[in-house]
Amino acid sequence: MTTHVVFIHGLWIHSSAWKPWQELFTQKGYTTSAPGWPGDLDTVEATRANPDGLNNQGIWEICNHYADLIEKLDERPIVVGHSFGGLIAQELLANDLVAAAVAIDPAPVKGVHVIPFAQLKSGFPVLRSPGNRTKTVALDEKQFKYAFGNAITDEESNALHAAWTIPGPGRPLFEDATANFTRNSHATVDTETALRGPLLLTSGTEDHTVPEVVTRAVAKLYAKNDSSVTEYHTYEGKGHSLTIDAGWQEVASDVLAWLDQKGHGPRP
Repeated sequence: MTTHVVFIHGLWIHSSAWKPWQELFTQKGYTTSAPGWPGDLDTVEATRANPDGLNNQGIWEICNHYADLIEKLDERPIVVGHSFGGLIAQELLANDLVAAAVAIDPAPVKGVHVIPFAQLKSGFPVLRSPGNRTKTVALDEKQFKYAFGNAITDEESNALHAAWTIPGPGRPLFEDATANFTRNSHATVDTETALRGPLLLTSGTEDHTVPEVVTRAVAKLYAKNDSSVTEYHTYEGKGHSLTIDAGWQEVASDVLAWLDQKGHGPRP
């Protein structure tokens, strides 16, 4: 039985934002880790001051970074990923590197053809300039409010922006945006034939960065796989900040309950 949980953050958020989740999961008997992306530094402040290590880090580099870290563990872990972390979690699961995965408001995999305006607007700070593909780009308070904090107050959104945001590499967004036009896209996940552990996909109904219709389209791709478990859960009224805002415990508690239901609770 797997008892180690690896948390994977998404674009623009530092890995230390997972600390409340780690504390809760530790209390419930799990061991946890929340490694940053390749190029992330140890703190929000340090990464903001020197984000150049994130330049040109793409989906393949991020996936391999986590695969290498997971290989060093004593057992296949569970992975919980948010946003692009949710896409990485699915790739790790499809390649049988982890025992189970939770993808919270995950970036779309190749094969999703719906592109809502809100998703385009959320990614516009990066996608507006081709030169951003090899650079890091930071969100200002207004951009963060639209992409992450639209379902919470301005005050809370600004506080989350100040606490957790870091510049993010542009390359993953460009790779994901062009996935359906790229033959060997790094956003490809075997949704149909992979024999793997259980997967939980979740979506907030008010999410702008990964709108609910996008995650539902991902779930439909998995519906063709009769050999592996995929489940979908919707959070009414929640936006992309659902893992870090005041309502995070509801999401975390649901993940814990799902893992227990699927036989991945901690050992007694």
